[in-house]
Amino acid sequence: MSAPTAKVQTSAGAWRTPLLIIVCGCLISMISFGPRSALGFFLTPLSQANHWGRDVFAFAVAIQNLLWGIGQPVAGAIADRYGATRVLAAGAVLYALGLYMMASATTPLALTWSAGVLIGFGLSGCAFAVVVGAFGKLVPPAWRSTAFGFGTAAGSFGQFLFSPLAVALMDKFGWQAALVVFAGLLVLILPLSLVLMAPRDGGPSTVLAQPEQSIKHAMMEAFGHRSYVLLVLGFFTCGFQLAFTTVHLPAYLVDRGLSAEIGGWTLAIIGMFNIIGSIGSGYLGSRMPKRYILSIIYFARAISIAIFVLLPASATTTLIYGAVTGLLWLSTVPPTSGLVAVMFGTRWLTMLFGFAFLSHQIGSFLGVWLGGWVYDHYGSYNPVWWLAVGFGIASAIINLPITETPVARGAEAAV
Repeated sequence: MSAPTAKVQTSAGAWRTPLLIIVCGCLISMISFGPRSALGFFLTPLSQANHWGRDVFAFAVAIQNLLWGIGQPVAGAIADRYGATRVLAAGAVLYALGLYMMASATTPLALTWSAGVLIGFGLSGCAFAVVVGAFGKLVPPAWRSTAFGFGTAAGSFGQFLFSPLAVALMDKFGWQAALVVFAGLLVLILPLSLVLMAPRDGGPSTVLAQPEQSIKHAMMEAFGHRSYVLLVLGFFTCGFQLAFTTVHLPAYLVDRGLSAEIGGWTLAIIGMFNIIGSIGSGYLGSRMPKRYILSIIYFARAISIAIFVLLPASATTTLIYGAVTGLLWLSTVPPTSGLVAVMFGTRWLTMLFGFAFLSHQIGSFLGVWLGGWVYDHYGSYNPVWWLAVGFGIASAIINLPITETPVARGAEAAV
């Protein structure tokens, strides 16, 4: 059997340099992650307007996280086969529609449909996981880990921008208008997605094409690989901790006597410091074992949460917690996606990272839903905080045995 032929970079679209691809991908990550990260600020006003308990909003956002995770491998497989542009555009439209309909939701079913189903599936198409997959295919291997870090950091910059923006828009125009403004901003993803047109869309490729591999074989190979399974299991904790904090931290701080503005600035600081954490994680990922980076991050998260819960509530301790948490926030994404690329190459990177992200979102579902359920039944978030500490320690241990080598394919080892 003859060796598969390699495709070389095409001359069409040569203006799309790696730097331009990274910049546009980062803008997409920023715009898509921003509104989602600010949804916690709508919990109290939306619940009060409709006379709901916190569990109604929490359930809708939990469904969003679950469907985001379920849809991510599907969106990733479509992006890997047909290119990221179509997936990003479709996701942005669903996301914007969900935000728009959320503004007029007056029943739990309407809220679940808009904030849960539409936004959940929309995020699976236009959030950073698809951007990371596009980077894996479009930028040179030497740029890859750093590009993953910048793409993840851009999402956090969106959190930094949109958290105080949400508070300002709600104070001046009301929470419904704030959601409509966010929906309008999502439309900007449509033109930006054209720059991430993949080789299969007719765009340029900066890497050699890899041998064809079916989706079925890629999945069997991945889930038969012990290190991949450990990586996927460990990523559950990331979703649990992040989603619980994003949705319930503002209300938790108010319960402890702090103002809503402190919650807004805390989430903003998390986003700002995660820019440093994500870029630093991406930089270190090309210079030290990625499994050690993940283990350190998860263990440090557990320690920081424990200290935060034990200390008396104050603006100072909360903002410091936000800074420390920010450094550890999405810094798990560059080493996680980087490990997938090391093990299996980039052909099905978006899909295989999508399965890891499904585990992340199952954790997100439990973190958001359990937070609301525990609070409504026990009047405190503390049990969930301590569960997050336990999960952090478990994931720190789980990531240590991971091996960072390509799967055995002989000459067809991952690129």
